[in-house]
Amino acid sequence: MKLATLCYVKHDGKTLMIHRVKKQNDYHEGKWNGLGGKFEPGETPEECAIREVKEESGLTIFSPKLHGLLTFPMFDGVDDWYVFVYTINEFEGELIDSDEGNLAWIPNDELTKLNLWEGDQIFLPWLFQDKFFSAKFNYENGKFKDYEVVFY
Repeated sequence: MKLATLCYVKHDGKTLMIHRVKKQNDYHEGKWNGLGGKFEPGETPEECAIREVKEESGLTIFSPKLHGLLTFPMFDGVDDWYVFVYTINEFEGELIDSDEGNLAWIPNDELTKLNLWEGDQIFLPWLFQDKFFSAKFNYENGKFKDYEVVFY
């Protein structure tokens, strides 16, 4: 089982996304993603979110808001992934040249037009609703199968 965060920094009607085109053997190669990554030992979800956004973007974030929990059974063919999804409206700093990919501020109404995982196309609009979600997205060999969601 893998624990991870997925963070969407929002500013002026845009969301910070990363185009994963720089790392060798990247499972997400060519896809656009939010920022985030795997927990380090002893980290809380918030600590992981703050660290990962800083590492990948150079930004220091404040008050990340937990929006939902995503479950991806056997997503990479090896492990179940449990992903804490955050939105962030408060930050400071300047963007860096990320080792993970190319960073870009994408207008919110264009997010689902990017080359995303199919499941991301489904849940990204949920980030703009005032509801908490818990969803399971099933993939098989990198192909989207189905999903289920509960809103609170």
